[in-house]
Amino acid sequence: MLEKATFAGGCFWCMVTPFEELPGIHSIVSGYSGGHVENPTYKEVKTGTTGHYEVVQITYDPSLFSYERLLELYWPQIDPTDEGGQFQDRGPQYRTAIFYHTEAQKQAALASKEEVAASQRFPGPVVTEILPAAVFYEAEEYHQDFHKKNPKEYKEDRRQSGRDEFIDKHWS
Repeated sequence: MLEKATFAGGCFWCMVTPFEELPGIHSIVSGYSGGHVENPTYKEVKTGTTGHYEVVQITYDPSLFSYERLLELYWPQIDPTDEGGQFQDRGPQYRTAIFYHTEAQKQAALASKEEVAASQRFPGPVVTEILPAAVFYEAEEYHQDFHKKNPKEYKEDRRQSGRDEFIDKHWS
């Protein structure tokens, strides 16, 4: 039986590639979750006033790829100490969060957060939220697989963001 995992890690364009093309991952959809506006558009979410996070929702087969393994891939993609966004992307829509779909996911997410905090690899507290899954709204088609459709723009945006330098410094 397939399950869902939902992660907010700043710009959703950058949160697709770490999870794609792995055995047991069936789909990765960019979208919005956690807000108070129904059927939000990118233009609305981008204002930071809808309460939504930019997220990726991953459909996976837990018999082939565990939720714990997804968490192991998630944490090194983010700065878990930044409550104002991620890298060059600022605002509440770019905060980090793990949205759990089951009690088992909640417990695994909490345990993994404690493990990251205990590692003391960061000078500040780990502020990534662990939240119950909320309504997921799929982002507009041009955001899906953005890195494949617009590789030049994606690479330049990622380069300018500072994400890769942060990952190399703190997670390598």
